[in-house]
Amino acid sequence: MSTQTRTRARTKTYRPGRIRERNREIILAAAEKEFAQHGFRGATIQNIAERAELPKSNVLYYFSNKNEIYSAMFDDIMTRWNEVFSSVSPEDDPATALATFIRTKVELSRTHPLASRLFALEIIQGAPFLMDHLRGTMRDWVRGRATVIQRWVDEGRMAKVDPVQLIFLIWSSTQHYADFHIQILMVENKAEYEKLDFDHAANFLTEVILRGCGLEPPP
Repeated sequence: MSTQTRTRARTKTYRPGRIRERNREIILAAAEKEFAQHGFRGATIQNIAERAELPKSNVLYYFSNKNEIYSAMFDDIMTRWNEVFSSVSPEDDPATALATFIRTKVELSRTHPLASRLFALEIIQGAPFLMDHLRGTMRDWVRGRATVIQRWVDEGRMAKVDPVQLIFLIWSSTQHYADFHIQILMVENKAEYEKLDFDHAANFLTEVILRGCGLEPPP
């Protein structure tokens, strides 16, 4: 292999931006576990670094303090929850868009249950660290998505439902399987969830919510 070819190969392999992105993902995933176990006050940057298997100085390179990590963690959680519905337009099929949103949220309750529980705990405590986000980014997102749903209603493509209440219903019903997992397992006499449990929940919620909106669930 020539020197020029080796240089090109190294250039393709080494992607500083991707490394930074990956390290940030690792830190935020470690932060979810640390905050879930110890709460905001008990969590430390040192413990987050140890969970991420990175030096503390690396964590501080990406986030200057614990508050910044906490805020970024919630930004990441809410982006993950809502991005599948963020790009939906009035031209899209309402049944397909809503079904995809519901199924994605149920799947995230399975794969990222800690994220949902952390969010619920923050809200129960009065959202001391999330108030600005709720008043700004989240409020704007809900209003924008409600406008799309209202267009579907106005065009007669779905039943006359309150768009904001529909979003609340989807959020609450899908996150229930993460937030109240102990209650569900005890009632259903199970030791642990299985993937089939989430598939069944997604099918049930999709069927009930869409039919309540006057829509035929997609196959």
